[in-house]
Amino acid sequence: MEKRPLGKTGLDVSVLGFGGFHQVEITSEESARLLGAYLDAGGNYIETAAGYGNGISETKIGRAVSHRRRDYILATKSTERGRAGFLAELDRSLHNLKTDHVDVMFMHAVQSVEDMDRILGPDGAMEAALGARQAGKIRFIAISGHGRPHALLNAVHRYRFDLLMTGFNYLDRFNYPAIEGELLPLCAEKGTGVIAMKALGDGYLFRSPEPALRYALSLPVATVVAGINSREMLEMDLAIVSRFSPMTEEEKQELYRTAPELGDYVCRLCDKCRTPEFDPQKVFLLEGMFDRQMDDMRVGDAARYALQERLKQWFAQAELARSEYRALTPKVDPSRSYRDLSALCPYRIDIDRKLKIAHGKLSPDYIA
Repeated sequence: MEKRPLGKTGLDVSVLGFGGFHQVEITSEESARLLGAYLDAGGNYIETAAGYGNGISETKIGRAVSHRRRDYILATKSTERGRAGFLAELDRSLHNLKTDHVDVMFMHAVQSVEDMDRILGPDGAMEAALGARQAGKIRFIAISGHGRPHALLNAVHRYRFDLLMTGFNYLDRFNYPAIEGELLPLCAEKGTGVIAMKALGDGYLFRSPEPALRYALSLPVATVVAGINSREMLEMDLAIVSRFSPMTEEEKQELYRTAPELGDYVCRLCDKCRTPEFDPQKVFLLEGMFDRQMDDMRVGDAARYALQERLKQWFAQAELARSEYRALTPKVDPSRSYRDLSALCPYRIDIDRKLKIAHGKLSPDYIA
């Protein structure tokens, strides 16, 4: 399997990483089979978190592959922000994983500047991580976050993390454009390596696994961590990365045009509908933060609807989106027709309908 440098750690990592979240969904026996097959295929990055099943994922991984500890780079995560909690969780993780150290330890799910203040402050998690690194329990200190990356941007400006992980996929590219537009360049400038997760948008892009993985792997990332809970899924992912070639810009534009998950609802941020008086994209970016532009208020396939309802506010930023919409000027005027803007959209989005749906999501007192 192709390997890439893991930031400036001096390690080389396989382009397909094995995510541990979905190990809580399968038996220990099946988990061991999948992890063993992944390592046998040349994969060498296994990642989990203390909170995945309250230690169940870590325990399954430890039982399955700790005897092959030299074969893989091991990462886990903590959501503890204080020193004592972080150290206690780290020790529990090491016990569960049957190892004396992890290669990568993430400050996990950093979603606010207040999180970073606590992590970097007196008696914070960073103080604990630095001590654990000196004691040999951690090799590299990393950070992860979800959704809009304002907290991650703040974090990378304030501290030179070894690695950073967040979501990269062709849906959320249009919900959180600052991830690719600002965060990736900042990490390159600061010397922070980048790990991609959520290439399939938490499963929302299940109809398009190959373009989704190709898209993420075509970005300047070290590896793409995939959730794997079946032999079929592992074999599919291995096959895709074995024939990987970077997407050209032309291929990306074609994907943006034809991807079924984007369709005629997700704004592609092409600027075509913007006027001097009004920019619909500002509204659609807040809609993206609210529910990832997943809910188009159309009756469709029941399974897709159930998945959408599970994922649309996965990152818990809906109230932040509503707060920012209250401050936006000008807002959508529900009594106005925006049909003239619809004619400008090359993706055949009904701008008038979408603006009023977005206004309804962002204004609780209005029903679209």
